[in-house]
Amino acid sequence: MSDDRLIVAMDVPHAVAGLELAQKLGNAVSFYKIGLGMLTGGGLALANELKAEHGKRIFLDMKLFDIGATVEAAVRGLAQFDIDFLTVHGDPHVVKAAKQGAAKSDMKILGVTILTSLDRQDLDNSLIREGDIADLVVERAGRAFDAGADGVIASPNEAALIRALPEAAGKLIVTPGVRPLGADKGDQKRIATPRSAIEAGADHIVVGRPIWQAADPRAAAKAIIAEFP
Repeated sequence: MSDDRLIVAMDVPHAVAGLELAQKLGNAVSFYKIGLGMLTGGGLALANELKAEHGKRIFLDMKLFDIGATVEAAVRGLAQFDIDFLTVHGDPHVVKAAKQGAAKSDMKILGVTILTSLDRQDLDNSLIREGDIADLVVERAGRAFDAGADGVIASPNEAALIRALPEAAGKLIVTPGVRPLGADKGDQKRIATPRSAIEAGADHIVVGRPIWQAADPRAAAKAIIAEFP
């Protein structure tokens, strides 16, 4: 049976490949992430089909960032689809606008803290203020919660620190950068195993390549679920 703490990232080229993956995974997976890479390949159509015809939960990973009015309008448009989670950047003005756009729906707004593919050197190159990444992530998470975010996206390394925040009570923590034991890191720099991510306080983990690149994706997904505490 499935465990919706596992969210499978549909990082495949188009909706046809996504539907084929979902068919291979069957009832082993109940929650899927569809991101920007899939958007022009029929991502929204795939989201609707997985939700309406297969009863799956959907995480739309758009990482929206713009002026408040534009974010609000974009989220209001997306809210017409039956989406469970939507990501925006965790900046307070973005989160507030997204919550206004989602006000008449059940869609949860998740604020992105700092991408799990980035390290301190990447932040320096982007002129992000000095400081330890974990400290910056926790501060951004707190500000996103204060702005009304239903949850945040952060690496497993920061999950426990975020969970300890008073503002995190009743909020979601979703962690990408999760790799099963023995899996290749890929482009992720701040990673953990499925078990350690959940034990640190994550409600959901996001896993892509270790599943869809596996010879047997269904077995790979079930093996990850078996790692959960």
